[in-house]
Amino acid sequence: MKKYLAELIGTFILVLFGCGTAVVAGDKVGVLGIAFAFGFGLIAAAYGIGPVSGCHINPAVSLGVFTAGRMGLKDLLGYWVGQFLGGILGAWVVSIIATGLLSGYSIATSGLGQDGWGPGYQAGYGVGAAFVFEFVATFIFLITILGSTQKAAPAGFAGLVIGITLVVIHIFGIRITGVSVNPARSLGPALFVGGQALNQVWLFFAAPFLGALLAGLLFRIRLLDAETEIPVLSSVTTSAPSPFQAEA
Repeated sequence: MKKYLAELIGTFILVLFGCGTAVVAGDKVGVLGIAFAFGFGLIAAAYGIGPVSGCHINPAVSLGVFTAGRMGLKDLLGYWVGQFLGGILGAWVVSIIATGLLSGYSIATSGLGQDGWGPGYQAGYGVGAAFVFEFVATFIFLITILGSTQKAAPAGFAGLVIGITLVVIHIFGIRITGVSVNPARSLGPALFVGGQALNQVWLFFAAPFLGALLAGLLFRIRLLDAETEIPVLSSVTTSAPSPFQAEA
């Protein structure tokens, strides 16, 4: 259970720092500030809870790790529960802080850093562009995670590299979708904002999950894995090794 609790706490940190920065200081720090908040929040969580759970803090990451053969189904489901609860709790705390503004704050009008697309959202990209971005960005994110955590990769740097990658993804994509690549990060704010945010949340499940599946499959069939031995498909570990640690 401590692994699942760690995932809850880590996802809470990511949503609190990332979405919280967008809500409280987005107009001051801009795209770069929000991007760094998400990336640095991930790095903080990686080195804080990484030794316990591996700090996936993202259902798409866990799915990619599972597909690559690095964790079992029981842990996948447990991680998902912790991650979605952490995302919801993070958004809830951001809502409490935001609505504490003495001059007033409307969640329905100003939001909670939710993801989206279409007229009136960010630069106004369409659903096709939003889906392609989320799919490709998640695929690249998982390639970075799975590649930097295999045995042949330099030890101790994965958390930093993955956090920097998340910063770059946000710099590119905030104006497109607000950037999800993480269904738990998207669901939390959408539940509190409702309306269009909740109606559009399906894309931030479908595209990241598909991108993660593709990346995980490439490592599972050894097309991107640096190891030379061919794994037995039935020998899937249930110990949920970290994406920030080398494959066991």
